[in-house]
This record gives sequence, structure tokens and C-alpha cells, in this order.
Amino acid sequence: MLFLGILASIAAIGFLCWLLFTLAVFALPLFAGVSIGTWAYGTGAGWPGAILIGLIGAALTLGIGQFLLIVVRPLWIRLLIAAAFVLPAAIAGFHATHGIVKHTMPSETWQVIFSVVGAVVVGITAFLRVAGMVASPPSSGTVARA
Repeated sequence: MLFLGILASIAAIGFLCWLLFTLAVFALPLFAGVSIGTWAYGTGAGWPGAILIGLIGAALTLGIGQFLLIVVRPLWIRLLIAAAFVLPAAIAGFHATHGIVKHTMPSETWQVIFSVVGAVVVGITAFLRVAGMVASPPSSGTVARA
């Protein structure tokens, strides 16, 4: 029975990690959009206004992050910007993995181990996707000819 629990955990984690990998870069914009939408609803914007304001806030967060990654030159600032996108994704990966494993694994130690592995993998994937958002630098003017 324990063996089946481990196999079920691995299969469920694999599927949800794939989903998280696909959406990992958008964890920070989603959080920003939900926070801004909640604030707008609290100020009396109503549901349609809160949803619209939240979507605009999420799009601006993603757009500003991409713009800063392209424009900013110092590597340490780029790493800080990337960390702003990667850390919420890793936290989401931890909690998503922990939510799955909590129902299938009896040992709390293994729950935490699987959750940390899920967080690390989602964080690395989010970092690679954030790094992929950066446009390639322009060529130095030299053209290779065959």
C-alpha cells in the first residue's frame, strides 16, 4: 500500500509540476493582479471593475518585469529581478507539491522532502523561463559569411 502511495504521489506531482512549469513565470503577476483586484473591489469598483483592474495590474507587472530584464545591464540587478519572479513560483511549487503529497504519503518527513524537491524544480524551471524572456543581444556588427 505504501508503494502505491509513492507511485501515485510521483504521478500526481509530475502532472501538477508540468502545469506549474508552464505557468511558473506568471506566479508574481498573478499575485499582483489578485492583490490589485482585491484592493479595487474593496474601494467599490465592483466585480467587473476589480477583474479588469486586476488583469491590467498583472499585465503591467509582467510587462515591466520583461522590460527591466531587457533594459537593465548590471547582472546583479537582473538576478534580483529574476528572483522576484522565481521566488513566488518556488513557493507555489512547494505548496502545490505538499498539497498533493499530504494526501498520499503518511510520513511527514517524506512530505517535506517531496515538497522541497518540487519547489526546487519549479524554481529552476521558472528561472530558465525568465532568462528566456530576455531578448538576445544585438550582434556586434560582424557578419559571418560562408
